[in-house]
Amino acid sequence: MSHTSAPDTTVDQHAALVRSLLARAMATGTERVAIADALARVTATAVVSPVDLPLFRNAQMDGFAVRAADLRDGDTILPILGEVPAQRGTPEPLMPSTTVRIMTGAVVPEGADAVVPVEDTTREGSLVTIHRARRAGEFVRERGSDVLAGTQLLPSGQRLASRHLAVLAAAGIGDVEVRSRVRVVVITTGAELVDPGQPVDAGQIYDANGVALEAALRACGAEVVASIRNSNDDADQLHDAMLSAATGADVILTSGGISMGDHEVVRDVLTPLGGRIGHIAMQPGGPQATGSFEGVPVISFPGNPVSTQISFEVFVAPLLRRVAGLPAATRAPRTLVADVTSIAGKRQFLRGRTVEGGRVEVVAGPGSHLVAGLAASDVLIDIPETTTDLKAGDTVETIEL
Repeated sequence: MSHTSAPDTTVDQHAALVRSLLARAMATGTERVAIADALARVTATAVVSPVDLPLFRNAQMDGFAVRAADLRDGDTILPILGEVPAQRGTPEPLMPSTTVRIMTGAVVPEGADAVVPVEDTTREGSLVTIHRARRAGEFVRERGSDVLAGTQLLPSGQRLASRHLAVLAAAGIGDVEVRSRVRVVVITTGAELVDPGQPVDAGQIYDANGVALEAALRACGAEVVASIRNSNDDADQLHDAMLSAATGADVILTSGGISMGDHEVVRDVLTPLGGRIGHIAMQPGGPQATGSFEGVPVISFPGNPVSTQISFEVFVAPLLRRVAGLPAATRAPRTLVADVTSIAGKRQFLRGRTVEGGRVEVVAGPGSHLVAGLAASDVLIDIPETTTDLKAGDTVETIEL
């Protein structure tokens, strides 16, 4: 393994800049939503149960409600005085030396202190034989045995899954206070772009970045409030689009238009506003830009689709995942299947695929246009700026996609 010196501008430095710029946007407010709409949202405060659970003493099994003291060690024959289904209402108290048929979830009558499962009995008409004694409390769910009123059901910061929504519903809670989603506008630029599904002419390409960024944002718990394709490389049109977007957005993400050539519309809009446009020591994704438009932070990625997707994963996804209560992307050391060379002074994010034995192989090449290679990958191989040569069997850091 050989090394060279790292440049001054690093991925970590740019990540810190993005983190600082987005700090306010990531400090979201709160809103109340119906539990039917709360899946994958994050609780803004702890949720306390307003009721005991279970709400009342009820039967754990289909069977017969009895007084345990009435039962002998051998067979006990009791008259059946009625039936208690699981429905609204309170049954009559149970008289000594009698029983009632009871269904799972039904209110256990006052006076009864056990339920005998139906399979442990023999019924003949209005009489039932119970074949052995029972302890008080058997197959009876006591009120509050799961949760007492006033105790915490869910903590603050809980990302809500179906099991969490179930306990809220069981406690009669119809809505919950959650963190507001980060609202993001996606703008893709390039006169050559065509929406997927439409015919293309010579020189045109399909807009993969818009689709990928929208999906990635939703996967990270953000809300995509608008998606705009600026298709004529006109800075005035982009300015107007951003002006419209800024009204309802916490963040604006753009792709393309920040290189050194002509018709770089994002650069042309952000530069007069004090935007920062330049290169960092990264491949793919060297061109990067940040700025502010009407008080809304703007994070701008290069236009090549692999560069856009990896830039999002490196700089923005970790921030959004934390707000959305999602775990950070898994980092793990793996051993290389084959030799790898890397460009001196650039932090490489090679596309990789994990294979048997905890190893990783490089998929396709380093080109920022190789979208099929990224699609075939399940990790990024993170190679430091100072590393130029790696041998088969060397350990590398990988980031799960």
